[in-house]
Amino acid sequence: MKQDCHYHPDTTARWQCLNCQLSYCSSCMPDARPRQRQGLCPHCGERLQYLGASEQIVPFWNRIPQFFRYPFHAAPLLVIAICTFVPAILTTPLVALIVSLFLFLALFKYAYTALSETAEGRLEPPPLATAFTGEGFALAFQQLAVFFLMGGLVWAAGFVGGAFLSIVMIAFLVLALPASVMILAMEQSVLPAVNPINLGSLMARIGWPYFVLYAHLILLSMASGAAQQFAFQHMGMAVAALTAGFISSTFLLIFFHMMGYLLYQYQDALGYSAEGDEIDLPEPDRRLRFDADLDMHLKDGEYDRALSLIQSALKQAPQNPQRVEQLYRLLTAMDNEGELYRNHPRILQWLADRRDAAGVKAMLERLSAAEPGFQPDDPSLEVDCARALYHGDEFAAVIRLLQDCHKRYPDSDQLAPACLLLAQSLAHGFDRWEKATAFLNYIKKRCKEHPLQADIDTYLAQAKRHEPLQGTPPQPFQNTASPG
Repeated sequence: MKQDCHYHPDTTARWQCLNCQLSYCSSCMPDARPRQRQGLCPHCGERLQYLGASEQIVPFWNRIPQFFRYPFHAAPLLVIAICTFVPAILTTPLVALIVSLFLFLALFKYAYTALSETAEGRLEPPPLATAFTGEGFALAFQQLAVFFLMGGLVWAAGFVGGAFLSIVMIAFLVLALPASVMILAMEQSVLPAVNPINLGSLMARIGWPYFVLYAHLILLSMASGAAQQFAFQHMGMAVAALTAGFISSTFLLIFFHMMGYLLYQYQDALGYSAEGDEIDLPEPDRRLRFDADLDMHLKDGEYDRALSLIQSALKQAPQNPQRVEQLYRLLTAMDNEGELYRNHPRILQWLADRRDAAGVKAMLERLSAAEPGFQPDDPSLEVDCARALYHGDEFAAVIRLLQDCHKRYPDSDQLAPACLLLAQSLAHGFDRWEKATAFLNYIKKRCKEHPLQADIDTYLAQAKRHEPLQGTPPQPFQNTASPG
């Protein structure tokens, strides 16, 4: 039965703690390892039960059109065409026989690869090179060995129990043939694929959907046979043989893709987690674990625990912008004036770096309410905040913030930028050009070593003409290369 995540009700749960009786989705458990079915409850530390992902997978009987389209992607279509038509153009019988055998092996190798990758959740066909390179050719020979051993089982059943038991064994093996193919593809070993216990176990674990799949395979086999019969009845022998080969190869890939998808759909019942469904990180990302824990604390209403978590993280990385933002949002929501005041330097710096004029203004107002006449202790921070306010057209706030800066830090290298911001705010916000000019002259007189001296005369000239105080505009690019 489908379970929803306790913290994300619209998301299917993948893990459950039997001790806490809580269910978690993948976002809540970023450090868990689905393929190993390993995860610890973030609340009590007990081992979690893996619920898997099959509830999120579309049932195979709802994907019938996609199964029929599978062989008609570029790669599988080329594999089918090569394996069907290349032997027909060879004129030397021995060469044609050798090439046909190789292409037969390549087709089965590609089909088994398609089954395996589908079972892992990769629903796109494998690339063309998969059929002709790398390992996997032995699977075709192993499949022949499986048929040989199945014949041996039928003979042994007849030897032990006579014709009746032989017929029962034949019926069982015919029914279990798709299970045998699936086990061979996953195990790549002959004996598990003919072991009646393994075959019966796989069918039992999948349950009635296995028989639905079997019925589909029977219908597809009948359709394939009818199409090939039609070709031989209405076409020439050569064309009919090519058509029949193309049809049988196409239906083979459809069969194997369907069997792989059944494994993918019932991965939980079969005891594995599809690689394509969720890939484990080499090392769990602690940042994701932190965010998941924080999210759970907030949704549980445990704001003090959430605050402690953020504060611990900030001890390791005091200026981490993500953590500072989380701290600011939480303290604002909690209306925790004391902690906002204590952490105001990092919060104001974060807001200033983001050019968040409204945020800087609101934070300064809260601090002023807590401490009338509040001013930052750090001139650099004060100027950064004033610059953010200025770019947000908060000219009055700039003037309030930088009030008496020439008295509070007369020897700071931030005095010149502070006075320039005051001049610009007075001029652009209130048309107080005389006062702006006074601050510009103050910079010229008191900050002679500051780099702003290079532009101060330009600022003064602009102020005299009541033009925007922008300093020396950047020179346009000049192409000094000689013409011609």
